[in-house]
Amino acid sequence: MNVMRRHVRAVVIAITAVAFTGIAGTAQNAAAALPPGNAIEQWNKIAENTVVGSGAFQNEGLIYMAYESAAVYDAVVAIKGDYAPYNAPIPAATGASADAAVVEAAYRTLVNYFPTQAATLGAQYAEALGLIPDGTAKNDGKAVGLTAANQIINLRKGDGRMTPIGLSTSFSTVAQAPGVWRLTPPFALPQTPWVANVRPFILGSADQVLPDPPPSLQSSDWVEGFNEIKSYGAANSSMRTTDQTNVARFWSANVIRQYNGLARDVADACGLDLVRTARLAAMVNVVGADAQISVMYAKYHYLFWRPVTAINGGLDPTAVTGDAFGPVPGYGDGNAATAEQAGWRPLLPTPNHPEYPAAHGSVSSAMAEVFSTFLGTSRIDVGIHGFDPSGAPLNLSAVRHFDTAQDLRKEIVDARVWAGVHYRFSGVAGVVLGRKVAKYDLRRAFQPVG
Repeated sequence: MNVMRRHVRAVVIAITAVAFTGIAGTAQNAAAALPPGNAIEQWNKIAENTVVGSGAFQNEGLIYMAYESAAVYDAVVAIKGDYAPYNAPIPAATGASADAAVVEAAYRTLVNYFPTQAATLGAQYAEALGLIPDGTAKNDGKAVGLTAANQIINLRKGDGRMTPIGLSTSFSTVAQAPGVWRLTPPFALPQTPWVANVRPFILGSADQVLPDPPPSLQSSDWVEGFNEIKSYGAANSSMRTTDQTNVARFWSANVIRQYNGLARDVADACGLDLVRTARLAAMVNVVGADAQISVMYAKYHYLFWRPVTAINGGLDPTAVTGDAFGPVPGYGDGNAATAEQAGWRPLLPTPNHPEYPAAHGSVSSAMAEVFSTFLGTSRIDVGIHGFDPSGAPLNLSAVRHFDTAQDLRKEIVDARVWAGVHYRFSGVAGVVLGRKVAKYDLRRAFQPVG
């Protein structure tokens, strides 16, 4: 795989302008010729649009992306070989169409989890199948894809998706000790806590890589983390530079779009064939889902408070009037080396789930390990695109380049501090967690055979 990396940088920036076109444009181009990997990329983009377009938070969205990419991967390797299946081997007739298998596996998986999008998915399914010549090969490929989808759907039944975890309603009150997470402005209900209880895809359990607890409120690590984010993460910070602000905003984009987009860019830049494109997409999404499940488990296990709560001295949701934040007397950190500041606001909105460890750090670190493993080097040499809230790509100047996996990990930790949403120690803990998840998963799945 080392040879692949050398091709990435030269091509990835050039293709970002076209790598995010709509599915209709992709299908029309495919009508002339279907290059290796086209069907994977097409349905990876359809899956991305389906998941993100459903309104799913990225915490849960990665799980749905993992369902789809695992089914597609198993369908492709059943026909093409080269790598062990994620789930169980699937019999495939000689000459079965891998493209048809991809279309069938992706469509059947997506329509199962997103039935309200059946009309759109059905139209895309018909269009994609129409590009494949009718005959035995097509029918045999569809049979493989259907089996792959059904196997993944059955495997993941009862996996904890949408299962409540019994959170106390006391999160909406002030009856909490200093350091304990409580709702943050605008005081919405906790975001997707059920993800913490989802059965991982490869890890033995969600607590397998549980980090050490966050620092004590009397520790030097706490003081450093508090004071740094208070200065650099404030909405009106005079310490944060324009470039740092831009980095913070860049990393507020949906990681599902960012890392699946990068996977497609790498596939194009390296000229990957169908099976290797399927493998990369599955690695990204299955490992990403395990990282997300693990970090959400840790968040709800430790229930540590967010910077906006700590810096404001506790934040009483019942004392908020308009833009006026209400501190809670006696609920500050009790540390003389920190100073509360009523009315402090972060640069970016605080996600409505607990602080520690950082989810962006966890998932991005896992992705850094995925691309390092796939390319065969930690010098990943890639460009990652930013997105506006609608999901449209930003202009090419919004592509951020990373020479190494460590560069990516460092920036994501910095970005969340500058955004005002995570202490540095939370970002570092997330990075360590994500890398552990990826290393474990990638030693056990998506391995070559023969």
